[in-house]
Amino acid sequence: MNSIEARGLVKTYPIQGKKDRLRALDSLDLTVPGGMIFALVGPNGAGKTTTVKILTTLATPDEGVATVEGVNVLTSPATVRSIIGVVAQRSGADPTATGRENLILQGHLYGLDTRSAARRADELLERFGLTDAAGRFARTYSGGMQRRLDVALGLVHRPRVLFLDEPTTGLDPESRTAMWEEISRLATGDRVTILLTTHYLDEADRLADRLAIVDHGRVVAEGEPGQLKAELGAPSLEEVYLHYAGRRYSDAQRLTEVFK
Repeated sequence: MNSIEARGLVKTYPIQGKKDRLRALDSLDLTVPGGMIFALVGPNGAGKTTTVKILTTLATPDEGVATVEGVNVLTSPATVRSIIGVVAQRSGADPTATGRENLILQGHLYGLDTRSAARRADELLERFGLTDAAGRFARTYSGGMQRRLDVALGLVHRPRVLFLDEPTTGLDPESRTAMWEEISRLATGDRVTILLTTHYLDEADRLADRLAIVDHGRVVAEGEPGQLKAELGAPSLEEVYLHYAGRRYSDAQRLTEVFK
């Protein structure tokens, strides 16, 4: 069974002072098989965030249908929320609570009793190398530590699908590499399906089993990174990206948006 399926998603937003509406998604289709890492890449405003918001029940499409683990996101949003984990670009941790307190609170929110929540918190602190910092306030964590705590929070209830929104933005190279390794372990060892959005094409090339390039609210290319490069005879994923989604960008914009 596919972990994520979306068919014909349309989402529009009002434009202030105009009768026309901004079409963020334009009949977008997406299929993500279970147990893999799937990357969504595309220019800012292409529709990646809107797609993730719909799949995580934070937005409702104007048209179309979407399921996560076979559960309809429109008719059964509470069930979908119980089987997914979401790690947003901005941290959801309480900066005035310790790392361990954050994880225990998250466990309580998902119905774990105090003992079970504490046990799960300790498991995750050890897994993400945060045991020594468990008693420190989250606001004292480095960027890499904060991001590891964010992912741990998304895993407290053992979700079957994990959504990662630009998980390594702002991390130093060492922290970024460590995060890549942990994401790979989640997919291969825990069999968690992972959908990540990223601006780093080397990250998509390194991590993703499959990826989709989104532009103007549609998937304009989809496949394994190696397959997409081979089809175009392209030496890098950057070349593939520019072929499908870079045409409307000036050279200056490409430098800031594609290669940042």
